[in-house]
Amino acid sequence: MAKLTKKQKEAFSKYDPTQIYPLSKAAEIVKEINGASFDASVDIDVRLGVDPRKADQMVRGVVALPHGTGKEVKVLVLCTPDKEQEAKDAGADHVGLDDYIAKIEGGWTDIDVIITMPTVMAKVGRLGRVLGPRGLMPNPKSGTVTLDVAKAVQDVKGGKIDFKVDKHGIIHASIGKVSFSEDKIAENAAEVISTIFKLKPASSKGTYFKSINMSTTQSPGVKIDKHSISGIK
Repeated sequence: MAKLTKKQKEAFSKYDPTQIYPLSKAAEIVKEINGASFDASVDIDVRLGVDPRKADQMVRGVVALPHGTGKEVKVLVLCTPDKEQEAKDAGADHVGLDDYIAKIEGGWTDIDVIITMPTVMAKVGRLGRVLGPRGLMPNPKSGTVTLDVAKAVQDVKGGKIDFKVDKHGIIHASIGKVSFSEDKIAENAAEVISTIFKLKPASSKGTYFKSINMSTTQSPGVKIDKHSISGIK
């Protein structure tokens, strides 16, 4: 971590990494202890009491962040020619089909989200070995395989993110930038955590939320009290 400024040293002296904080206070601390000289991402890590190896305990979903992600999302739409103008008008950065499939097969992945249509999934499917490991494969569950490509582009550009529990039972999500106000960070985090709560599998027994941590790209994690979020038991 970079050398701490006087302000950051002061912030660290008021922060106990073993303590659990209300969400609003955690957002305040994360802003204060951020060690990056750039506008770092703010992330949450939610450890769940599920076994992701069991199909009925796979937690995944989409959420529209009230204040967006704060970053420019580069969107590629793979679609038939009749949908190209619609995708461009909605704000897609790249639009096409066979030419972009060839580029991706050649190793090009300079995009954040790929949106496509059910009718061309047979072509897109063969990109799985390139896109899968990078988390870029379109999926109907995340709203990225749809006939309404314009709405999908607008949703993604407007701050809609998708998340999925990893093999360790943790959901990682980027919920904004350190330049956001504490309220915006807290509201975005609450939206994600509430959505994860609603997706609790019926087969999940015991404690569902094992831990919730918030951090920036270069800061340690701040533990969050799940009970400080409205509607979470």
